Amino acid sequence: MILRKTQAILSKTLFQKKVLIILGARQTGKSTIVKELLKNFADNEKQYLDCDDVTVRESLASHSINELRRVIGNSKIVVIDEAQRVKNIGLSLKIMADNFPQCQIVVTGSSSLELSNEIQEPLTGRKFEYQLFPISWIEFSEYLGYLPAKAQLEQRLIYGMYPDVINNVGNEEKILQNLASSYLFKDLFNYQNIRKPELLDKLLKALALQIGSEVSYTELANLLDVDKNTVETYIRLLEKSYVIFRLTPFSRNLRNELNKKRKIYFYDTGIRNAIIGDFRPLSLRQDTGNLWENFLMSERKKSNEYKENYVNSYFWRTHQQQEIDYIEDKNGQLNAFEFKWNVNKKVRPPQIFTDTYTNSDFKVISKENFYSFLE
Repeated sequence: MILRKTQAILSKTLFQKKVLIILGARQTGKSTIVKELLKNFADNEKQYLDCDDVTVRESLASHSINELRRVIGNSKIVVIDEAQRVKNIGLSLKIMADNFPQCQIVVTGSSSLELSNEIQEPLTGRKFEYQLFPISWIEFSEYLGYLPAKAQLEQRLIYGMYPDVINNVGNEEKILQNLASSYLFKDLFNYQNIRKPELLDKLLKALALQIGSEVSYTELANLLDVDKNTVETYIRLLEKSYVIFRLTPFSRNLRNELNKKRKIYFYDTGIRNAIIGDFRPLSLRQDTGNLWENFLMSERKKSNEYKENYVNSYFWRTHQQQEIDYIEDKNGQLNAFEFKWNVNKKVRPPQIFTDTYTNSDFKVISKENFYSFLE
């Protein structure tokens, strides 16, 4: 079993009179983590409640203190798995947190579509919230070893970092096609705002072909023959389902900087490649640089989340086509990064950037030094 960073984080925050909430895409390992957590407790101290069970859902949907007391019993810790399936779960969790403070409640959800909306207000001040992503490169290399992991770098760019993909060598394409075709988007298809699944498929393919490039919602709307608001809504829902994430342009009022377009990345390059049906090796691809950029962006996002390193993230580009792939702003300090799969010559930041933002640092991240960027 690959040890997840979230496991250590959870262990440190137990029994602080907070509901612990783990959000993330399907098949990222949320159930595995909470089941491992429960192994530290005796059978009479713990409960695992699977919300796929209709009886569990009905009991947890009750807002009766007595009914919820009977559910919890004398348990020291209760895990509620796939909590988004329970109607008005936020109010039930509030009642538990307020009336049974001796019991640690741990909640998982496969998307934040409904769960986040339901728990945000009722659990204000009563929760710690964490995100779980596919396996991170650091987790993978700590499990496998630095050099064996690095030997698999090309495979990971092609097949991604989902646990089931890593653990089933030879069946990667079949697993990814299954994930990308239905399972990963199950919550989206059940969501009230998704009325056109075929439009979602077309949008995903359009986004998958534009990773590393600026995306215009207007252009996407014209391509898909829908209005711009629909595109914005679907992209927001894909974000909440942990399929994609956005990067906004950096600007501090420098007149010629771009400030309208966005970059969109996939949380997993394997899912991206499954969407466009391309698992060819890097030597036969034209998008290696884009894949590398997406991989590093996703891995940096995981790393910052697990280290609780809170930064503002951007890309930078001017109308004169001068650009920097990635910028982090932390307390006014700018760290700029250019991503290159192969570095054949010295890469320098645009002069206008260094002249304008003197309090900045610039690094080129390649396959030779990427570990330190993620570590």
